[in-house]
Amino acid sequence: MRVLVLHSHPQEQSFGRALYQKTCDSLEKAGHEVDGCNLYAEGFDPVLSAWDRDIYHTIPDNRQKVDSYCERLKAAEGLVICTPVWNFGFPAILKGYFDRVWLPGVSFDLEDGKLTPTLRHIRKLAAVMTYGGDRWRAFLVGDPPRKIVKRVIRAQIKLGAPVRYLAHYDMNNCTPETTGAFLDKVGREMERF
Repeated sequence: MRVLVLHSHPQEQSFGRALYQKTCDSLEKAGHEVDGCNLYAEGFDPVLSAWDRDIYHTIPDNRQKVDSYCERLKAAEGLVICTPVWNFGFPAILKGYFDRVWLPGVSFDLEDGKLTPTLRHIRKLAAVMTYGGDRWRAFLVGDPPRKIVKRVIRAQIKLGAPVRYLAHYDMNNCTPETTGAFLDKVGREMERF
């Protein structure tokens, strides 16, 4: 299976980068073709300009600046999002990716006001997330990233596709034991993806 792995952490020596590497390595070990998309390393521009918004519904012009990212998404059969959660949301670069790449004609069609998802070719979805706060704090604010993955994105891919959400909460108080155990868990889960 061709798996697109989206990553959005700016620091090379971060635990987030280690999770991304573990994710990619474990998927490859399981025999998947991995398309690792490290948004920071690739210099992805997350800004939706006024011009981008003006042509948002104009297909295929809306893809001009992000066509290679659109093609990678359209080629994916599996999707894994590997990112930190900052301020109970995605980092700006990842949010910008969704705003600029998940376009009409790419992730959905819009005809007569009716939206039709077009990512049904994605048969599996997973998220590997780290949170600074604990699970209870995330719960109290509604845990938006979990809802986006398990509700919004799930609704856009193949109906009934398996979705796995792996989260390491309370990174502000983590230990080598907790991060090591989570890294091992991610490896096992990605080998079963």
